[in-house]
Amino acid sequence: MGYGVGATLLVVGLILALAVHVSVSGVDLTLIGWILTAVGAVVLILTAVTLNAGRRSRTVARRRHADGTETVEERRTDSL
Repeated sequence: MGYGVGATLLVVGLILALAVHVSVSGVDLTLIGWILTAVGAVVLILTAVTLNAGRRSRTVARRRHADGTETVEERRTDSL
């Protein structure tokens, strides 16, 4: 998914929840609107988190010494 899907769900949900005053038998359009709004917000948050997580990198270097000991070095970088 992405920002476009999240924004679309958010907008459609808010329109259904706040602007549509049509009565459909057995269907609560206001509730469906709020559900779509919540799903759109979750999609936007998850998209932001996953795209941000892709910018981080981690490298691990293991070095064995002649005396049998081992050194582990970890480096983390955050790029913009």
